[in-house]
Amino acid sequence: MNGFARRVLFFLFFLSGFSSLVYQVVWTRMAFASFGIITPVLSVVLSVFMLGLAAGSWAGGRWITPLTAKTGWSAAFFYAGAELVIGVGAFVVPKLFSIGESVLLSSGETDSFGYLSLSALVLAAAILPWCVCMGTTFPFMLAYIRERDREQTKGFSFLYLANVLGAMCGTLLSALVCIELMGFHRTLWVAAAGNFTIAFISVFLGLAQQKATRLAGTPVALAAATAASAGPAQPGVTPDGTIKWILFATGFIAMAMEVVWTRAFIPALKTQVYSFALIVFVYLGATFLGSWMYRRDLRAKRQKTKAVLLAALAALAFFPVLVNNPKILVEECWIGTIDPKSALLLLGGIVPFCALLGYLTPGLIDEYAGGNPKRAGRAYAINVLGCILGPLFACYILLPRMSERYALILLALPFVFFCFRFRQEYSPRMRLTLPALVALALGWSAFGTEDFEGMLRKTSDTEIIVRRDYAATVISFGQGFQRMLLVNGLGMTVLTPITKYMVHLPLAFHKSPPQSALVICFGMGTSYRSAMSWNIDTTVVELVPSVTQAFGYYHADAARFVNSTNGHMVTDDGRRFLKRTAKKFDLITVDPPPPAQAAGSSLLFSREFYTLAKQHLQPGGIVQMWFPGGDTETGQAVLRSMHESFPHVRCFKSVWGWGMHVLGSMEPLEQLDAGQLAARMPESARRDFVEYDKTNAPALLGAVVRSEFTPESVLKDTTYQITDDRPFNEYFLLRKLRPELDKF
Repeated sequence: MNGFARRVLFFLFFLSGFSSLVYQVVWTRMAFASFGIITPVLSVVLSVFMLGLAAGSWAGGRWITPLTAKTGWSAAFFYAGAELVIGVGAFVVPKLFSIGESVLLSSGETDSFGYLSLSALVLAAAILPWCVCMGTTFPFMLAYIRERDREQTKGFSFLYLANVLGAMCGTLLSALVCIELMGFHRTLWVAAAGNFTIAFISVFLGLAQQKATRLAGTPVALAAATAASAGPAQPGVTPDGTIKWILFATGFIAMAMEVVWTRAFIPALKTQVYSFALIVFVYLGATFLGSWMYRRDLRAKRQKTKAVLLAALAALAFFPVLVNNPKILVEECWIGTIDPKSALLLLGGIVPFCALLGYLTPGLIDEYAGGNPKRAGRAYAINVLGCILGPLFACYILLPRMSERYALILLALPFVFFCFRFRQEYSPRMRLTLPALVALALGWSAFGTEDFEGMLRKTSDTEIIVRRDYAATVISFGQGFQRMLLVNGLGMTVLTPITKYMVHLPLAFHKSPPQSALVICFGMGTSYRSAMSWNIDTTVVELVPSVTQAFGYYHADAARFVNSTNGHMVTDDGRRFLKRTAKKFDLITVDPPPPAQAAGSSLLFSREFYTLAKQHLQPGGIVQMWFPGGDTETGQAVLRSMHESFPHVRCFKSVWGWGMHVLGSMEPLEQLDAGQLAARMPESARRDFVEYDKTNAPALLGAVVRSEFTPESVLKDTTYQITDDRPFNEYFLLRKLRPELDKF
C-alpha cells in the first residue's frame, strides 16, 4: 500500500478504537444506573463486551471470504456495514436498557439472585450485537488489505497500533472533557459520529477497490478468496498451539492484573472516575508504546524474540509489587485528594509490563496469521477469551482469598513458567542471566516487600481484622472512638453523632409515629442501630458484604440488632434494591460513600434517584440526604436536584462543621423546635441519640435545628444539578481549572 492509503486505514482504526472505548465507558455507567452499581453488573458488562469482541473476531475471520466470494463486493463494504451498525448502537442501547429495566420492574419483587440473573440477560441482549460487530472489524479490514496487497503479512499489528491509540484517546477525552461538557447521551453521539465517518470513508474505499480490480481484470471475489484462503505467508518457528496458549495467557493475566491494580492502587489514586481513567489510559498508552516499538523493529527487521519478551515479562510483572509503597498508602488512606508523586510512582510501575505486552501480542498474531483474516480473527478471539476470564478469576477467586500483593505474584507465575520453557532459545550469555533476574524479582516480591495490611499492623497498636469478598477488602482497627473502617484502603467513616442525626432528625419530624425505615449504606452500623432504637421495621442495604460482617467490631450489642425480627440486612446496591422491592417506608436515609466526587456517587445524588425514592415513601414519608461538604458548585448541584424533586425541603448544617442534612418530603414538614422534636422520640431513641455526647436530646437537636437555612439562600441564580446523564459531582476537572471556589 502507498503512504496515503496507510494513513487512511490508520485514521479509520484510530476512530474505531476511540468510539469503542467511549461505548464501554458510557454503557458501563448507564448499566449501573439501570441495574445497580455492583460488581456483578460490572462483570457482566465487561464479559459481554469481551465475548462480543471474541465472537465477532472469530466469525468475521471465518465468514469474510465466503461473503466477498458470494457477493463480489470488497471487504471494505462489509467493514463499512459493521461500523454503521455499531454507530446505531449508540442510540439503541440506552433505549434497550430502559426497556429492560421496565420489564424487570413489571416482573414484580424478586430476590437478589433472580433479579441479577434477569439483569444479566437484559444486559447481554442490549450490548452483545454491537460488540460482535466491533469484533468483526479486524478480520474485515485485514481482508481488505489482502485484496490490495497479497504480500502484506503484518497488517494486524498496524491496525492494532491505530486501534490502541484511538482507545487511549477515547478513554482520556470521554473522562476529562466529553462527559463533563455534554453528558453521557451526547458523548455517545460523538462516538457514533466517528463510526458513521468510518462507514462513509470505507464505502469509498470499497468503490475504489472494485474499480481497481476491474481495471486489473481480476474480480474482487477471486482476488479476495485467493488471498484469504492462503495460509500464513511467512510461518513462524513457534508451533501454533504454543502461540494460542501464550495469547490466551497474556489476555487472561493482563486483564486480571488490571482488576488487582485498580484495587491495590485505590489508597493513592482514590475512587474518582479520573483515577480509573488514569489506570486504563496508562495501560493503553503503554500498550501503544510497545506496539509502536514492534512496528519500528519490524520495519528494521530486528524484532525481539518471544523468548526474550516472555522472560522480560516474567521479571517486570513483579514491578508493580515492588513500587507499591505501603507506608505511603497508609499515610494517605484518609486523604481525599490524589497525591501526584504516589500516583506517578504506581502508574509508572505498570508501564514496562504493559509496553511489553503491547509488543508481544500483535507480534504473535502477525506470526500466527501471516495476514490471513481467518487466522487473525481466530488468534485475536483466543486473546480476548483470556480477557473475558481474567477479570472474573481475579474478582471472584483471587481477591476474596488473598491480598493484592500475593494476587499479583500468583498471576505473574505463568510468565515465570514461559521464561524457563523457552530458555533453550536464549543466547548462551542470557541463558543464566534472564532466569536469574526473574528468580530475583520473584523472591524480592514474595519475601522482601510488605503490603498495605502488613504496614498497617506495624503502625497500629491494636488488632487488625481483615475481611475480603468479591467487592472489597475491609479492614477494621483501633479502639474506642478511634476505631476505623477502611474499604479497599480508604477511610469510610468514624464513630460520630452525625450518623445518628441522619435517622433521629427526620424521624422526629415525621408527623405520625413512624413504622418503617430504609438505611442506604451501612458504614459502621450506627444509623442502623439508631433506626432500630425507634422500635420500627428497619431495612439496611449495603453494597460490600464484609462491611456488614464488621458490625460487631464497632458495636458490642451488634448481635442483638442482627438477630432482631425488626431488622433486615440486605447486601445490594441501594438504588437497585429500590427498583426491585415493592416496600414503602416512612424514612429513606442515605449516607453516600465519601468523598462527594467518588465514582458512582451521583447515582445517589441524582434527580432520577429521588424520583425512585418518592415511589417508595409512605404518605408523609421523608428522604434524608447527607452531603459531606465540598466545593460550592457541587453543594449547589446536590441541593438543587433534591429541591426540584420534592415540594418541601428543609436544610440543616451538620455538627462538627461537616456538611449538611437535607430533608425532602411530598408534604410540609412542621416547624418544631428542638424540645418538641425530642418529645416525639421514644425513650430508647433518646438514649441512643446521646450515646456519643452525654448531654440531652433537646440540646443535641438544637445544635442542628438552629443552623437551618433555606435552599434558596444557597441556590441563588445557579442552575447546577445532578442527573443520571450529567453526573455533575463526579466530572469536575474542567471546572477545577478555574480559580479556587469557596467551600460550601
